[in-house]
Amino acid sequence: MINKEDEIRNVIEKIRPYIQRDGGDVEYVSFTDGIVRVRLLGACVGCMSIGDTLKDGIEAIIMDEVAGVSEVRLADEE
Repeated sequence: MINKEDEIRNVIEKIRPYIQRDGGDVEYVSFTDGIVRVRLLGACVGCMSIGDTLKDGIEAIIMDEVAGVSEVRLADEE
């Protein structure tokens, strides 16, 4: 049986090629109390669209595909 972290990692692997096309990348950091923490890399660092990428893209897709996820945050903002 697949656990939540593996489900999240699988979804992130599906998302990564789209982010990499624009010179960025995303990596899974942790999952605690419904909150997924990710790190955005490459061209995503300092990008004006980072909030849209995180909330409208990554968060929306993960929440749609993995039950129990309530939010996606940047790990570096803790």
